Formats: sequence, structure tokens, C-alpha cells
Amino acid sequence: MQDESGRMPRVKVIAIANQKGGVGKTTTTVNLSAALAARGKRVLLIDMDSQANASGTLGIEVESDQSLYPALIGEVLLEDLIRPARRRNLSIIPAHMDLSGVEVELTQSDSHLTCMYDAMAGLRRSNYFDYVFLDTPPSLGVLMTSALCACDEVITPMQCEFLSLEGLSKILYVMDQIRENGVNSRLKHEGIIMTMYNNTKLANEVIRQVQTVLPDKMYKTWIPRSVRVAESPSFGRTIMEHDPFGTASLAYQAVAKEFMARHRN
Repeated sequence: MQDESGRMPRVKVIAIANQKGGVGKTTTTVNLSAALAARGKRVLLIDMDSQANASGTLGIEVESDQSLYPALIGEVLLEDLIRPARRRNLSIIPAHMDLSGVEVELTQSDSHLTCMYDAMAGLRRSNYFDYVFLDTPPSLGVLMTSALCACDEVITPMQCEFLSLEGLSKILYVMDQIRENGVNSRLKHEGIIMTMYNNTKLANEVIRQVQTVLPDKMYKTWIPRSVRVAESPSFGRTIMEHDPFGTASLAYQAVAKEFMARHRN
């Protein structure tokens, strides 16, 4: 697969990251990945959260030796952990609760910042996938920072509440530190996806503030608050499978279309 210049295109690695929990991070990772796969893109989702919610949403159960953990500590090749997500064009490296212990083990290693980048070397060389999405944990620990050091871009899901502004500022600060220290100079903040939107004065004021400060970063599509989104993981389904014609499903499909337009060049 070559681009118009005849060169092999490079897989794009994107971390979905926000150090604040409950902002729709995993929901966005799963549904954006699935929507892009439905549009014909080859997508790999890597679940880096020990809660394994992304894996569960896709109906994937995993044993501890099949999760990301052994690849991070160099016991197996990351590519050997890839498994089909039972959706066309979508694959996954699932998580397991054992990832909660990897933080301590990696902290003691000199390569704790680059462990994810190193583990992904073969994956980058293969160029099989168009996009690799990293579902990061909701904290600024070793797994989050290693993801930021390994990725090309970061998308920040942000709930339409004022506390989310603090979470956004923290993730942008950490990204600046990683770039300035030379650990990942190519790191780019790709965009912000507003989630759990309802048409209230508070939500609209938060959106206005983000648009004022970062007008080029905000996606035009906002994900509405929806009970159907909240219940879909319990069925092991994406929102497109659970409620294909609902407002949230249509919104995530619109986000995928917008994402592809932003990555056209």
C-alpha cells in the first residue's frame, strides 16, 4: 500500500488520553476505532487500562499472559498479542488487571518512558495497520507517559464540565514536557472531542471557552449524553451496533468522518 508519491505510508499511532476519569475516553476509543474500521481502515486498538473496559466493550475476555503486560517487559513480541476483535478491519491487544502491577515494575526500569515505543517497533515496520489507537488509563502514571512517548498524536475526550478544563491543561502540560525533553519531539495534540453534551448553559460555556483558547483543535461534532452509550458496553457492543440510528451513534460516525478529513494529507 503506497501513497501518491510512491512511498509506503507510515502507521499513525494515536493515544486517546485525559488524566481525568469519566470523560468518555474508552467510549471514544472503542467507537472511533470501530467507526473507522467500518469505513475500510485497518485499525488496531491497544487497551492500556488495567480496568480493561475497552476489551470488555468489544466482548473480549483475556487471560493475564495474553494482555499487554508481557510485551512491555520484553517477554513476548507485541505483534504476537494481536487478536481479531470480531469486527471487520478491527483488531485488539486486550488488557488485564495485571497491568495495574506493571507500573511498579516499569518504574524501576531505566526504559520506563520508552517501553511502549520499543515494544511497537515491529508493528511500525509492518505498516499493516492504518491507525493504532491507545486507550490510556485515567492517570498520569507510567502507562500514560509511556503511551505519550510512543504515539504520534493525542486526542483528548473532554466532558462538557469545568473540571474537564483542568484535566485538559494537565495533559497539555505533560505533552509539552515530553517534547521539550526530547523523548518524543514529534508528539502532536491532534484534537479535542467534546463528550456527554447536553444543551445547557454550563455545557455551552465550557465549549465556548475551549473554542476561544484552542479553536483549531475542537472537533465540530459533539457527542451527546446518551443512556444508550452508557449501556452498550454491558452488551459487548459498540454504540453503532447497539443503537445504529441513535444520536450518539450518528455522532461517532460523524467524528470518524471528520477524523479522516483531518488526516487526508
